[in-house]
Amino acid sequence: MSSTDHFAGDPRTNRERMLAGDLYIADDPESARIAQQATALLETYRLQTIAGEHEQARQTLTRALGTLGPDAYVKPPLFVDYGENIHIGARTFINHNLTALDVATITIGEDCQIGPGVQLLTPTHPVEPGPRRDKLEAAEPITIGDNVWLGGGVIVCPGVSIGDNSVIGAGAVVTRDIPPNVVAAGNPARVQRTI
Repeated sequence: MSSTDHFAGDPRTNRERMLAGDLYIADDPESARIAQQATALLETYRLQTIAGEHEQARQTLTRALGTLGPDAYVKPPLFVDYGENIHIGARTFINHNLTALDVATITIGEDCQIGPGVQLLTPTHPVEPGPRRDKLEAAEPITIGDNVWLGGGVIVCPGVSIGDNSVIGAGAVVTRDIPPNVVAAGNPARVQRTI
């Protein structure tokens, strides 16, 4: 089956399908332009941070992201798909090497602590081999509540929400929603105790 057969009768562009959370193919020129712009901005941000140009660096990071709350700080490098679908709340601290694949919206609340090497992954791919071979993909949003701590190396999978005040242990793989006010750890992450 050709890729166009998957979208017979659907006049939308692949970018429009992507933003709607539907299956799409990642070949849209506007998406490619936005991705390239985000890569360039985040490289500039990294270099400005190294040079101690903190005011300019914050302005650059603000241009690269959807929202950057007051007193939020992101240690470079930061890796994104588009940047524009990432929203970071006030006073949140994000350590080195965050990978935030924001095909769908990624919302990080206020006063969060995000450890080094965390991955927030919104993209999904079909399990069936045919559609996957045809390069179909989709995405589901990730929501992280206020005052959440993600330990180093945590992976948050598509469609997951993590409730306010929860702590996710280092190296955990979060495949399902985590309620507020708990400690969760492991692969897959499971609630260990209430806070």
